[in-house]
Amino acid sequence: MKINIVGPGSMGRAIATRALAGGHGVCVVHPNTDSARALAEELKQRFPDGECDSAAAVGPADVTVLALWYDAALEAARSAGASLTGQVLVDICNPIDVATMDSRVTPPDSSAAEEIQQIVGTDVKVVKAFNTTFAGLLTPGEGHGFPLDVLIAGDDSAAKEKIAELVRSGAMRPLDVGPLRRARELEAMGFLHIAIQQPLQLNWHSSIKFLP
Repeated sequence: MKINIVGPGSMGRAIATRALAGGHGVCVVHPNTDSARALAEELKQRFPDGECDSAAAVGPADVTVLALWYDAALEAARSAGASLTGQVLVDICNPIDVATMDSRVTPPDSSAAEEIQQIVGTDVKVVKAFNTTFAGLLTPGEGHGFPLDVLIAGDDSAAKEKIAELVRSGAMRPLDVGPLRRARELEAMGFLHIAIQQPLQLNWHSSIKFLP
């Protein structure tokens, strides 16, 4: 698959790393072309046989990942417009108040993923994924000897299967948790996972794992 990674930050780097490890092509997208190009060059050095480039705006792809905080993800969805038509759009954000890190900012009867779906319309299939994984463990795809669990929510089964394929090819385990409205619970779970890092001294190297 061809995958746009919007955002050259730590999560963008980690998801791009897993995608390239799985044999997919990656384009790092950001209006700051220097930042996008720098990450693409870094990834090329790690994966010399992989396909990796950069761009200032979203172009044709199978999947576009919004590796951004909530407000930036909303703006990126608006800006991309028709460029996203026919693609699977992955929202990874945890919509929390970044000033206090102590509350969620979406309406109580919605989620970031659902808000993004309203922006892009029905021609784009939005999937929630990766919001319960931290970049430190996502980069290698495993933690403490276990492959990461990536929880996936969405209303379109084919779109979810594309993301499951991305996850499996990166040596992780996809778990389908239901329709897009389940993003509300995933975002609550992501918020809790963030909130307990300091009290439990987890140092952003914890993961949520489901065991039989």
